[in-house]
Amino acid sequence: MTNDTTIDVTATAGLSHDEAMDLQAAELERTLDFLAGLDTSDWSARTDCPDWDVRRMYLHVLGACAAGASMKENAHQMRLARRHRKAQGGPLEAALSHVQVRERLDLDANQLVARLTAVAPDTVRKRRVLPSLVRRLRIPVDGPVVERWSLGYLTDTIYLRDLWMHRVDAARATGRALVLSDDHDGRIVADVVAEWARRHGRPFTLTLTGVAGGRFRSDGSSALGSTVPARPAGEETDLELDAVEFCRTLGGRSPGTGLLATVVPF
Repeated sequence: MTNDTTIDVTATAGLSHDEAMDLQAAELERTLDFLAGLDTSDWSARTDCPDWDVRRMYLHVLGACAAGASMKENAHQMRLARRHRKAQGGPLEAALSHVQVRERLDLDANQLVARLTAVAPDTVRKRRVLPSLVRRLRIPVDGPVVERWSLGYLTDTIYLRDLWMHRVDAARATGRALVLSDDHDGRIVADVVAEWARRHGRPFTLTLTGVAGGRFRSDGSSALGSTVPARPAGEETDLELDAVEFCRTLGGRSPGTGLLATVVPF
């Protein structure tokens, strides 16, 4: 994405199912490569996710992948998550993450990586063949936004972003290098930009720096419904920041104002 072209996000297509699955497979490979380079102390490094060090964060990732690979495991996790939410309150997403971590706390780092290595191919394979009729089913969500998502949006887009953002989290926590490329990470970022544009519905120009960045614009014509105060008609916001920091801000890991206060789910 780092070229001289300015991308009009009003004409940017979302991730296709096949593209999302290819990106998930590649992101899982990058995740495993990253984890293979950690030493013992890195696993206890605190992350931007409340209450999670690197090990607990990847226990969550392992749990999510296990659920993706097995309908039985997915149903098991959802049943316990609903029970936990009923007792403790809060969003279902947080309750699900709690269950995923709690049930795997006995795993050390080596066992965690071994299990993630084993389950990753099945996760992508099962998500890839999910029937289109099932992918069109709509489910309610209550965090970080309250709305209804198609199951396909959850399995294709949200699980990809979650996996990618946790690699960002781990790199920041440990000080390890974050491997980025324009064809992989840049495509993920561009999809985030397009959804961000639809969510706030305002005209803008945006320059994202770094390997995963690019230049983007919108006249506001693809809005889904604004979540920020209205601006005068025709007034365009001009922004420039690092591509990864842009995503961290929209994902709630760094404070944002103006259009950057628009929440995009990760």
